[in-house]
Amino acid sequence: MKRLNLHRKGCSQAILSSGLRLLERLVGTIFLTSFIALCWTSGLEAGNGFSTDLTNLSLEELMDIEVTSVSKKSQKISNSSAAVFVVTQQDIRRSGVTNIPDALRMVPGLEVARMDASKWAVTSRGFNGRFANKLLVMIDGRSIYTALMSGVFWEYHYLPLEDIERIEVIRGPGAALWGANAVNGVINIITKDAKNTEGNLLTLGIGTEERSFTGVRFGTELGEESSLRIYAKHFNRDNAVYASGREANDGANGLRGGFRADGDLSGNDSLTVQGDIYDGEAAQTFVLATPPSLTTPYMQNVDEDTDISGGNLLVRWKHTFSKSSDMSTQVYYDLTERNDLVFNEKQDTIDIDIQHRFALSERHEIVWGLGYRFISEDTRGSFYLSLYPDRSDDNMFSSFVQDEVKIVEDQLALTFGIKLEHNDYTGMEVQPSLRLLWTPDKLHSVWAALSRAVRTPSGVDHYMWLNREWHGTSSPILVSVIGNEDYKSEKVIAYELGYRFRLLKGLSLDNTVFYNVYKDLRTVEPSILEKYPLYSVYHMIAENKMDGVSYGAELSADWRLSDWWRLQAAYTYLNMQLDLDSDSKDFTFSDADGESPHHQFSIRSSTDLPGEVEFDLWARYVDYLPNINIGSYVTLDARLGWKPVDNIDLSIVGQNILDSHHPEFKPEVIDTLPTEVERSVYGKITWLF
Repeated sequence: MKRLNLHRKGCSQAILSSGLRLLERLVGTIFLTSFIALCWTSGLEAGNGFSTDLTNLSLEELMDIEVTSVSKKSQKISNSSAAVFVVTQQDIRRSGVTNIPDALRMVPGLEVARMDASKWAVTSRGFNGRFANKLLVMIDGRSIYTALMSGVFWEYHYLPLEDIERIEVIRGPGAALWGANAVNGVINIITKDAKNTEGNLLTLGIGTEERSFTGVRFGTELGEESSLRIYAKHFNRDNAVYASGREANDGANGLRGGFRADGDLSGNDSLTVQGDIYDGEAAQTFVLATPPSLTTPYMQNVDEDTDISGGNLLVRWKHTFSKSSDMSTQVYYDLTERNDLVFNEKQDTIDIDIQHRFALSERHEIVWGLGYRFISEDTRGSFYLSLYPDRSDDNMFSSFVQDEVKIVEDQLALTFGIKLEHNDYTGMEVQPSLRLLWTPDKLHSVWAALSRAVRTPSGVDHYMWLNREWHGTSSPILVSVIGNEDYKSEKVIAYELGYRFRLLKGLSLDNTVFYNVYKDLRTVEPSILEKYPLYSVYHMIAENKMDGVSYGAELSADWRLSDWWRLQAAYTYLNMQLDLDSDSKDFTFSDADGESPHHQFSIRSSTDLPGEVEFDLWARYVDYLPNINIGSYVTLDARLGWKPVDNIDLSIVGQNILDSHHPEFKPEVIDTLPTEVERSVYGKITWLF
């Protein structure tokens, strides 16, 4: 026992020492950011030929950016009683990211980790994984959360980043408005109105990892009150590498096109029609359990190209009765297809949503709505993964109501909301929320929230059959994980407290603390052992035999040092404590508390230099993940942009430039060989004409 304690002490000291060295590197990087910006601009008058974009808006204008995802109506960030963060179009452009998951790294409270060249693990406040199942993600109000696997296939959604107006991120439950699966957060990716994209745009890029990417957009007026845009995008991404530095088999390519039309039908009616279609391939190397045989090896690596395709069509109509009353109806159809060696899936979704907002009195504003969603799944499995039955039709009915009460005009408001939802797996689910907002003056706002949310079961939870791995050699055992038709919803009660304030001219801070209590979390429990002459099959079944708590803090700061220099910093602390029931023997999901970083830190520097030159630096620190053996790391991205003329933007971007390559996460459920994120450089030209 003494030797074990000494070993633990040595490991702790090594981890602490490693963390301190990484922290020193990050502090040095931040100092370098400041030093370069000061040296480059020293002695020059601010505003002399500097570029003008959202980076140069005042703090008042930034805090007055309106969001719609918090309460399903337009309101200022400063008046939102939730942990909301907005990634703007200029944030995306100046960060140099080439995909949506990397853009989400700016958000405090989110965990974003790349698994290979085309796969990401994205979550809010813990429980990360490729199929992170407690985060609802939408594009223009259209859910892209897959009901079959419980999560988001991020490789499907390579939108043209230039067409994104903003990304609204809510950490914490949003289920009272958005429904089941909005347990730990909501992400709503909002694209630009067609009237704001009139004219033509061409983007061309080439690089070491992003080998080539091209985008073209055509925008025009359809009449005095309506506009249309049409776009197409193609990308080709190189393979990543393994830990040894050897090239992997995980490159990807894709082609996507679509349109959006917006118009005013009358003074009180507006209509939006939009759609997308896409097709692509993502390579990967599966680690598969072979069918029962008499020879070893019982596990094999198989290279495979996954075919990904799909499309969607959305129609939204809005009628305005008065300044305090409006109604909207949204209908969309979504089709996705995925074909590979392990599992083939075709999913059709039809969703109808009706919402009405009105003022009940001077102090009460009501928002209520009804919804229906139909999902048809057609799957074709394999020895490795299959569903029984292989075809299913699921229905979900929902309704919600929210009442915002102004207790003291412009100072104190109370919001109560509740969502009722009926699904085919667990029946009726009730998800309420209570929020309080206090704004004593224009510089300070305090909010508190109490919410309940659920993660409803998916087809995999109920009907999966996964032959995962072999154990032993002389008498091998095949481990099979099967679903459970009695699987229940996972539940959370969340307590949140937030404080926003402007400390000095040019400096604002946004702080949130939270405490979550989880019940009926997923476990995998031993079931039966079937013995055959030459091998055995060990069945494990999905259960709800784990509870837990998580708590943490999320801090963000926005500091406008001058008209030409802006710093944005974010810090996240997360602690999870998961406890198995006394009769549980799970050894898979109980490790989730060691698969999310305790600490994350990010700082971005944006400087506008003379001659229409932009210089941006972005440094990040992510803590180690002990349960999947991922060490902590520091990254640094740099971007240099120049506008030689008003309608041409040239940029060169370096990403992850501190290391040749580093790991960030490992696959789960469906095992593929993990690869590492490489240092990369790319150049890009954007031409508006």
